Parts: sequence; C-alpha cells; structure tokens
Amino acid sequence: MVTTNRSDEEIQRDVLAELTWDARVAPNEIGVAVKHGVVTLMGHVDSYFKKRAAEDAAHRVRGVKAVANDIELKLPTTSERTDDEIAAAVANALESDVLLSPLQLQVTVSDGYVTLRGEVDWNYQKKEAERVVHRLWGVKGVTTFITVRARPTPEELKQRIEEALKRSAEIDAQQIQVESRGSKAILKGTVRSWAERDEVERTAWTAPGITEVENQLQVSYA
Repeated sequence: MVTTNRSDEEIQRDVLAELTWDARVAPNEIGVAVKHGVVTLMGHVDSYFKKRAAEDAAHRVRGVKAVANDIELKLPTTSERTDDEIAAAVANALESDVLLSPLQLQVTVSDGYVTLRGEVDWNYQKKEAERVVHRLWGVKGVTTFITVRARPTPEELKQRIEEALKRSAEIDAQQIQVESRGSKAILKGTVRSWAERDEVERTAWTAPGITEVENQLQVSYA
C-alpha cells in the first residue's frame, strides 16, 4: 500500500502540470478529475498515441493510486484508414524496425483496432512492437498477445536480475528482494518513488527468458 498524504487537489494540479510538461499531448484537450487518489482523464484527442501518453503522464504523478482513461479518440478525416491500409502500415512498420525485422508477428485489424500475436526472445521486443503500432495514424487501440520465450532456470533468472539491480545507479538494491518461479519474477521490498518502482520492473524484464513480472514493491515516501 502506498502511503501519501497528498490531497486530490494537489494531485489534480500536478497531473495537469505533467500533461503540460509532456510534449506528446495537448493539455487543453484533456480534463482531469481526482477522487480519493484515483485520476479520471476526459476529453478528446486525435490519435491513440496521445491517449496513451496522457495516461502515462498521469501515472507518473506522486500519490496517484489508479487512472481511468475516459479520453475519447476522434480521428480527423485525413487520418482515417481502412483496416487493410492499417494492416499494411503495421506490417511495414514492424518489418522496418531493426529490433523487430527478424520476427514473424501476426497482425489482425478490426475496425481500426490492432491485435498482435507471436513470440519474441526479449521483453523489449514486445514493448517495441507495441510502441511502433501505437504511433501509426488510424490506429484506435492495440491488444498484445505477444509472449516471451522462456529459457534459463529460475535460479539463473534470480541471479541475473539481482546483479542487474546492483549495477543500476537509480536503484537501491538492498531494499529489494527477488523471487523466481519458473520464468516468472516476483519483486518485493520498498522503493523511494514510483519512478524507481518502474525502473526495477523494467530491469527485471530485461533478463532473458522472463515471461512475467509480478511487482509487489511498495513505495515509501518517508
């Protein structure tokens, strides 16, 4: 449980400031309401990329417990594409990306919503595929069923993650415990901020063979 004494008004103010700070979104398009630490985003944007960027910005604010993204996507006429055109654009973008070009990912498009399926060797490849598709015009949403192939033993995974955490200058590794069950890593302990919590999870995902990360880290502002 995250301990914080921040008021809803303070959180709302900082979410609005974060939206203004983030060059990917237009803050005048987005409304923000906060109740008991839960942020609701409202308004209209012209791309799925902006909708996701606004959600990411809200999650970065201290004291936020959850985000409800009720932003509506209204594509300009010039950005509308048929499903065939979107599918072709997605396939071309994935093939052109140097991190993804050897992979064989399956792409399905229905009414502007893209579904990705397949297997990758690293989690960063899964994230890269999502990032590439999010940026394409005409895309209304992305669902990912990409899995990461499991390889090392649980003991090897645990050791690799612990070593990576110790190498990071942004992480206090002494306050973090790593457990491994099969190809799943479980993170426990305390961190100093949401940013550090995300960084620990990101570091765990970089271990080859990881297919799932359960982040139980607690944020302590003391």
